[in-house]
Amino acid sequence: MRLLGLDPGLRHTGWGIIEAEGNTLRHLANGAVASDGSLSLAERLVQLYEGIELVLSEWQPDEAAVEETFVNKNPVSTLKLGQARGIALLVPALHNLPVEEYAPNKIKKSVVGAGHAGKDQIHAMVSMLLPNCKIANEHAADALAVAICHAHYASTNRKLRKATLMAGGSS
Repeated sequence: MRLLGLDPGLRHTGWGIIEAEGNTLRHLANGAVASDGSLSLAERLVQLYEGIELVLSEWQPDEAAVEETFVNKNPVSTLKLGQARGIALLVPALHNLPVEEYAPNKIKKSVVGAGHAGKDQIHAMVSMLLPNCKIANEHAADALAVAICHAHYASTNRKLRKATLMAGGSS
C-alpha cells in the first residue's frame, strides 16, 4: 500500500511517500511544497494545491494522511495554517483517496513512543524506520512521520470504514 503523509503549512507543506507491506515500511520519496510569501493568500494556496497535485500525479498513492492542527497563540497564524491544511485535505480527496487525520501527539507516539517527542527525536526515528532515506528537510521528516503513523493505523481504519459501510452508515 502506497501512503502519502502531509504536514500542512502555509510556507512549506511537507510530504512523504512510503510503501507499507505488512510490518515492512519502505521510503519512496519526500520533500516540501513551498509558497511564495510575497503573493496573496489565495495565490499561495494555489501554489500548495498545484504542488500537492504534482506529488499525487507522480507517486499515485493509495491513501493519504494529514496532521491535525491545534490552536496556536496567534489566531491569524492559526487561521492561515487551517487554510493550508484544508488544501492538504482537499487535493487527495479530489483524487478519491481515503484521507485520515492524526493528532500530533498520536503521530509522535506511534513513531517515537512518546507523545511529546521533539523534532530531533522524530527525525532520528524516521531515519531508523526508513533506512537509507535522505530526508529533504524538517517538513518532509514530519510528513514521513505522518505516513508512518498512518501505516500503523491504516488497516484498522479500513476495517472500520468497511464495517460502517456494511452497517449502512457513511464514513
